[in-house]
Amino acid sequence: MDPATLEALNRASSLELFHLSRVIERLMSDPSRIVQIRLHLHLGQRVRFVDGKAPGAALQLRSGTVVAMKDTQLTVQDDATRATWTLPYAAIELPDDSRAVPQAPTPKPAQRPTREDFRVGDRVSFEDRHLQTRIGTIVRINQKTASVDCENEPGWRVSFGLLRHVVDL
Repeated sequence: MDPATLEALNRASSLELFHLSRVIERLMSDPSRIVQIRLHLHLGQRVRFVDGKAPGAALQLRSGTVVAMKDTQLTVQDDATRATWTLPYAAIELPDDSRAVPQAPTPKPAQRPTREDFRVGDRVSFEDRHLQTRIGTIVRINQKTASVDCENEPGWRVSFGLLRHVVDL
């Protein structure tokens, strides 16, 4: 940390530090920040993360592999100890290329999948509201949705535009 910033924090009152900690906490849990970080992460990716439990004042960067991603936290398996860490997304060091100014997203194809693109028995995937990928089999074609059975889960009704065909190799 910058020595001037550290000195300014040392001069701050406890109330000012508490207020600052609440502002920082709110910024770190901002959904738009989390989404921006998640865009650069995927399961199995090797990352560096901050070990907030390390003794001493300095925070230590460790290396690990992303093993789970949830709404506000992800789980990383430490390379050295094989222990798993559940961390906020803000504790992850993004690759250098992800810190660059975001480029305009590439345009997606204008045509979304429709009812005619799917049949009963098709294997499909979709992302639920928690951004978890689900895979299942279409058991019924409805007017605007498909009824999808996923393993060990209750059935889902999913809009055709959110479904993707799964190809078994």
